[in-house]
Amino acid sequence: MIRLLRHRLERVWDELVLVEELDSCDSEHLSLLTRPELGVTFSKIHAWRLTQYTKCVFLDADAMVLQNVDVLFEREELSAAPDIGWPDCFNSGVFVFEPSLETFSSLFDLARQRGSFDGKCSYSFLYKHVCINYIWYQS
Repeated sequence: MIRLLRHRLERVWDELVLVEELDSCDSEHLSLLTRPELGVTFSKIHAWRLTQYTKCVFLDADAMVLQNVDVLFEREELSAAPDIGWPDCFNSGVFVFEPSLETFSSLFDLARQRGSFDGKCSYSFLYKHVCINYIWYQS
């Protein structure tokens, strides 16, 4: 089944990169959200390993693109939209970043050592540890 799914994805995408699942294993905080499956959102840290690119736009699997997003590539790292639930924070489901093995290593180490206040790779984790050039993007 996995082989068939991978084959189908490879027919659609130019490049398919398999990554190791990173789970926060923070059942205490995730149970407060009643979303235990969100622990694996730490896997998005792997995006910083895409060093064959100078800039990337990360989209969660549940993000729906309704128009051309090329303009996002003109934004600085780390650019993101405000979270609809917490407007003083950004949504980590769509963000602009610049791949770097140094940043990946730093994020990976911090995830293992400290995790996140809510048990997932959310705005809090990325904001505290990556957002040197944090920019709000509002259309």
